[in-house]
Amino acid sequence: MERKSVDVDGVAASYLTAVTRSEAAPVVLLLHGTYWSRVWQPVLEDLAAAGLRPIAVDLPGLGRSAGELDVDHASVPALAAWVVRFAQALGISGPVYLAGHDIGGGIAQQLLVDGQLEVSRLALVNGVMLDSWPAPAVARYGDPAVAAVTTPADILAARRISVIAALARPASEEEIAKYLNPWTDPRVGRSWLSLARAADARYTLDLVPALRASAVPKLLVWGEDDAFQRVEFAERFAREIPHTVLVRIAAAGHIPMENNPQAVARALIGFFT
Repeated sequence: MERKSVDVDGVAASYLTAVTRSEAAPVVLLLHGTYWSRVWQPVLEDLAAAGLRPIAVDLPGLGRSAGELDVDHASVPALAAWVVRFAQALGISGPVYLAGHDIGGGIAQQLLVDGQLEVSRLALVNGVMLDSWPAPAVARYGDPAVAAVTTPADILAARRISVIAALARPASEEEIAKYLNPWTDPRVGRSWLSLARAADARYTLDLVPALRASAVPKLLVWGEDDAFQRVEFAERFAREIPHTVLVRIAAAGHIPMENNPQAVARALIGFFT
C-alpha cells in the first residue's frame, strides 16, 4: 500500500492505492465522506490482490490533500465534478467501478447519474442516500450562527466523538489520534466545516428518478448497527431502486471496513469481479 499525489486544478490531490497485478487492472475509485481515505485502508490490499486497482482519494482540502474547500465547492455536485477532474489527471478512461462511503456515497450516485465518468458498477458502503442525511451532529453546522462561532478546537473535539462512535468498538488512543490527525490542521478543519454546511438531502433526493431508470448494477454493503446511516434507508433504497442488492454486515458500525474488513472486501470483490 502506498500514498501518492497528482495535481488537480494546480493543487495536490492525495490518494491511497495498493500494488496490483497490472496498471491495466480495472479501476475502483473509493470515495470518502466526512472522514478521509483512511476508512478504505483496511480493504485496499485485498482489492488489489483480487486483480483490481483501488484508488482511495482524499477530497480537496480533506485528509492529506492540499487546498481548502468553501461551501460552494463542498456540495455533492461540485465534489462529483472534482472527482471527474481527478480521474482525468490520473489518465483514467473507460469504465470504472465506484464505491462511496458516507457523503462519498452521495458523490458516487451523482457521478453515476451525471455520466461524466463511465461508471459500470456502483457500490455504497453505509453511504448517504434518499433523505437519510445529514446526521444531526453535522446538520447543526448548517446554521450560519453555529458555523460562525465554531473554532478549530471545536471541530477537532466533534471529530473525536464522531470517530469513536463510527468505529463502534474499543480503540486505542494511538488509533484515534491517527484518524484525527488531518483535523489538527485548521485548514482541514475549515474544509470539513464547509462540507458539513453544504450537506443537503435534496442532492440525493433529486437523483432518485435517474437512479430508478439506471440499469447499472448497484451494491449496498451495510454495517447494520450504524447510528449515522441506519440500515432502514438501505432497505428502502434496495426496494425502490432497481438492480440493487443489499449485503448486511452484522454490527460493524458506520465504518464496517474497520470492524469486518474481510466481509466488506469479500462483498466488493464479488461484485466488482
